[in-house]
This record gives sequence, structure tokens and C-alpha cells, in this order.
Amino acid sequence: MLSQFFTGLLLMVAVFAAGWIVCVRVRNYGFLDVFWSYGLVVLAPLYAWWGRGDPVRKWLFAGVALVWGLRLGTHILRRVWRHHPQEDARYRSFRAKWPRPVLFLGFFELQAVLIAVLSVPFLLACGNPEAGLKPIEIAGLALSLLAVGGEAMADAQLARFKARAGRAGGICEVGWWRYSRHPNYFFESLVWWGFFLAACGSPWGWTTVFCPLLMLYFLFRVTGIPLTEEFALKSKGDAYRAYQRTTSAFVPLPRKKTS
Repeated sequence: MLSQFFTGLLLMVAVFAAGWIVCVRVRNYGFLDVFWSYGLVVLAPLYAWWGRGDPVRKWLFAGVALVWGLRLGTHILRRVWRHHPQEDARYRSFRAKWPRPVLFLGFFELQAVLIAVLSVPFLLACGNPEAGLKPIEIAGLALSLLAVGGEAMADAQLARFKARAGRAGGICEVGWWRYSRHPNYFFESLVWWGFFLAACGSPWGWTTVFCPLLMLYFLFRVTGIPLTEEFALKSKGDAYRAYQRTTSAFVPLPRKKTS
């Protein structure tokens, strides 16, 4: 199993190096998010193919990974392609800090390591020979699928809002966005909690709790909520500050009343 992990890691290192070359050529680092989302689409089926575990379990896990990765990766690909050659604001800020393309290569390879580490729940499940799914596996996979649906709904609500005439510079307060400033991030975190719960049905699966915790760390401390809020405040000013005062940052909750 360890050899499978390192093989997958080396594969991701190669894939993200190729992704870096593509992004440098087209002058848009936003495509990195597409490569990241599709990483698990590559690794999970490979683990199912290599693994000696129960066929039903390993291919069901791989199938859920495909649903998550293809949905998210395709959504991001369409968004980046629609705005190309304009680059996502996050990567424009990174480009200002790292003007030389070679500096971005390390950032790309860090993402390769991250997706390999986050794929461990699938590696463990695909190596589990026990026949039959446990209730915790069914519950975890069901939670992940429901969360994928919630994230897709939030993305669709935001896309429809932005497509309406005169709303491009406004604040989306419809659907899930009325109750959370970042419902897409909330549902993304639930996806990974579901993966963790499902992995608990396999030996040592409980150790993969680092996966949803890592995701929460990145969402709350790195490139998720902090950067998104920073750019929103710059572009929308007081209107977004009012939105912050009434609307939960993460978990969908009833709106606060303002005096």
C-alpha cells in the first residue's frame, strides 16, 4: 500500500509539472485549480485498480471520488475558460509576489503533494478486503454525495445571479448565499468529512481525520475565506461589510437582524 501511495505521489508530481507548463504557456495560473480537482479523478480509480480490497467497496469509493472531482473540476474549468485570459484575483496577487514562473513550480508541486495526501482515505478503502459495506461507510459516502449536490446548487445559484443584467457587481444573497457568505466552502468541507467517515470502515481509516482538518485549515486560514473576503471588500466596500454583519461566514444560519 505504501508503494501505491508513492507511485500516486510521483504521478501527481508529473501531472502538476505538466500543468505548470500549460499555465505558463497560456499565462493563466487559474487552471491550477482544475488540475487539483481532477487529481483525485486520476488517483481514486488507480487505487481501485491496484487495490486488493473488496471490489464493491473500492469501486464505489472511486465512483464517489469521480462524482466530486469531475463536478468541481469541470465547474472551475468553465469558469476559468470563460474569463481567460483574465486571471483569478488570487493568482494575480500571487504573481505580484512571485514574478518568476519558476517560483510557481514549487507551489504547483505543493498542490501535488496535498492531493496525494488527501487521497489516503481512498487508498485505505481500496485495500480493505472485508466484504460488505459498513453503516459508517454508507453514511460517509452518502454525506459526501449530498454535500456535492449542495455545493453544485450553491455554485449554480451564484452563476445565475452573476449572469443577470446589472448584477455583475452586486452581492449574491439568494438561495444558500442568503444564509452563508461561503456556502460552497461549507459544502466542500462536508464532502471531506464524509470521505473521512467512510474511511473509518477500513483499518486505520480513523487516522485520515487530518483530511477534513486540512481542508478546514486551507478554507479558513489560507486561500479560501480570507482571500475571498479581502477581494470582496475591495470591490464591494460597505455593501459587503453590511453583508458580513448579517450573514454567517460559513455554516448556513438564519440571518442576523440589524438595528
